[in-house]
Amino acid sequence: MLDQLKEGLRNAIKKLIYSDVVDEQAIKEFVHDIQRSLLQSDVNVKIVLEITSKIEKEALKSDIPVGLSKRDYIINLLFNELVKILGTESKVEFPRNKCNIILLVGIQGSGKTTFASKLGKYFLREGYQVGVVCADTFRPGAFEQLKTMCERGKIDLFEKSEEKNATKIAIEGKKFFEQNKNIVIIDTAGRHKEEKELIREMKEIDTVLNPQMVLLVIDGTIGQQSFAQAKAFHEATSIGGIVITKLDGAAKGGGAIAAAASTQAKILFISTGEGIDDIEKFVSERFVSRLLGLGDIKAILERVKQAEIEPDEPRARRIMAGKMTIDDLYDQLMKLKKFGSMRKLLDLIPGMPDVDKSINMDELEGRLEKWRFVIQSMTKEERQDPDILNASRIRRIARGSGVDEKEVKEMIKQYNNMKIVMKRTKGKFLRGFIR
Repeated sequence: MLDQLKEGLRNAIKKLIYSDVVDEQAIKEFVHDIQRSLLQSDVNVKIVLEITSKIEKEALKSDIPVGLSKRDYIINLLFNELVKILGTESKVEFPRNKCNIILLVGIQGSGKTTFASKLGKYFLREGYQVGVVCADTFRPGAFEQLKTMCERGKIDLFEKSEEKNATKIAIEGKKFFEQNKNIVIIDTAGRHKEEKELIREMKEIDTVLNPQMVLLVIDGTIGQQSFAQAKAFHEATSIGGIVITKLDGAAKGGGAIAAAASTQAKILFISTGEGIDDIEKFVSERFVSRLLGLGDIKAILERVKQAEIEPDEPRARRIMAGKMTIDDLYDQLMKLKKFGSMRKLLDLIPGMPDVDKSINMDELEGRLEKWRFVIQSMTKEERQDPDILNASRIRRIARGSGVDEKEVKEMIKQYNNMKIVMKRTKGKFLRGFIR
């Protein structure tokens, strides 16, 4: 997510932390580094100057709050200013005793269709009954794309291919779902290139359907250009929200978010990947915390909930006591797989983003996948007592899992190392992380 901006901001913070003294020159260099990072991410010049001038003015003051170092105080200033620019959190809740309509609008190519299925999956996880309506009669393949994504997320979909009037499809879709769904998401065609036409279409369908929420989907790669769309949308409706998509590595993502937020429109969701679960509610404090490398423990807990991972206290106590078995290792690998991308998971842990740079994440994920196959090829006896593994057993396991014998030996070596570390530290690191 916003790799270029993250790296720039974190490098500026690291440079400040490791500077010999935090004097006027160090503060000015820090401010200059922040300016460069924000401008390179296509954040509006006026916004950048507002943020950095406030930080510089406050940082140069001699009175620092008790209990804070000069460095911590300056980093906190940066955090607060970025949060202020991006706006406050907005609740996204609907009454469950009625059918609520959510209308998606946006310019062609903004990612509406993919987002429709992601939003459906999000609300399913929140306990709602969800239906999706394909009212995009303009783009060839729109229905097939939405059907594939909805099937992946186990979301009900309504479509009427012979009907070419999008408004009629939306009306029939609403009638089809309103008796047994409390959320109906309507995906509309994004064929207009001008904001005026986009708003006109939105008002037309809005009048007929009377939706509870209209969401404008903005492509995060367009940067500052999102300002015009967000501003026009915010002025046209009082029940709307903004969605920023394609933030997985988008260099201009910071500009898109800042531009949309500067119109005072509410950013409700962001999309950070192609997977159906790559959607999150936008909370500026958590977003900024991750940008600055401060982690997001709450997001980890939400992922645990999404992955339906139940805590296994006896197993955890056994692992922390250094009595981990190969079965325990396999259990942990399976839980990690439920979390999805290791890179995204490490980004949520305070202090881990910097470690991430020293690790080839693709290689790591590939190795963990091989380990799963290795363990699956072991007998129950071997998993309980790996000390019995000899050359012939290792050769058999390697053939069964499709890996080299050295990969089997490496897994056993790492497993033994983990046991030793846990035994020596008595699981202190793990206990601290859990707290």
